[in-house]
Amino acid sequence: MKTQRHNIQITHKEKILFPESGITKNDLMVYYEKIANHLLPFLKNRPLTMQRFPKGIEEEGFFQKSVPVFFPDWIKTEEVRKVGGWLNQVICDTNETLLYLVNQYVITFHTSLSTIDNIEYPDKLIFDLDSPIENFALAIAGAKALRELLENNLGFKAFLMTTGSRGLHVIVPLKQKEDFNEIHAFAKVISNYIASHNPDTFTTTIRKDKREGRLYIDYLRNSYGQTSVAPYSVRAIEKAPVATPIFWSELEDNNLNAQLWNINNIFERLDTKDDPWKDYHVSGASIKNAKALMEEKLSTK
Repeated sequence: MKTQRHNIQITHKEKILFPESGITKNDLMVYYEKIANHLLPFLKNRPLTMQRFPKGIEEEGFFQKSVPVFFPDWIKTEEVRKVGGWLNQVICDTNETLLYLVNQYVITFHTSLSTIDNIEYPDKLIFDLDSPIENFALAIAGAKALRELLENNLGFKAFLMTTGSRGLHVIVPLKQKEDFNEIHAFAKVISNYIASHNPDTFTTTIRKDKREGRLYIDYLRNSYGQTSVAPYSVRAIEKAPVATPIFWSELEDNNLNAQLWNINNIFERLDTKDDPWKDYHVSGASIKNAKALMEEKLSTK
């Protein structure tokens, strides 16, 4: 561990952050130190939104985008445009920064959908499938419908992840050739197409009271300034579930749920399975051809 160079003082190691499961701050530190090689590639060069829980998960935590004044100057930061001004945000590129942040009670890491060197152009298209309570089968159905369209009809390579919370993320890596406005509009077309072909199962209606038990296909985070949970991040839920990349074939597993993997069982998975996202960073695509194909589909409806 390369923490000595900046002499990170780990404090309050025995503080219990997850009261029912008895998970301590030290347990969290150990997890993040061990998972760093898997997590850091998804944090690198991205403005970070920190979800912090100084009093543990029993009390409401808070999201923090701007760098606190007390952070040491060796923490890498970048100025990022926001509506009406600028934000100074952390860029977590190293094990040291990662562990420093966990010591500041960052439990969950959320990142921008673009890299700092090309901030207006997302490098991922993301669909968030949060199933209604006790109906994870709907999230599975939504993921399968998205894959059929994205991979089999539009030629993308799509990747799948349990969120560690309530649902699944379906993600398409992008080449950063189109800006957020164009990607957002495309994501809306995709989502509306799937919802219109399965109106009893899926919806893009934002208002919860209008969804009537259907799965909401959330494409709205494909917008400038929005974030998504990083793979292998811990969620602030008892047992410390982890957002976990999975194979498409795992949708057939009857035990699958959004919180199946946690800080205690994720390493057994990593030790015994190949990486389902091993091609993620070389699978970036442009939406140009897919846009034309969707326009064809919509015109022949």
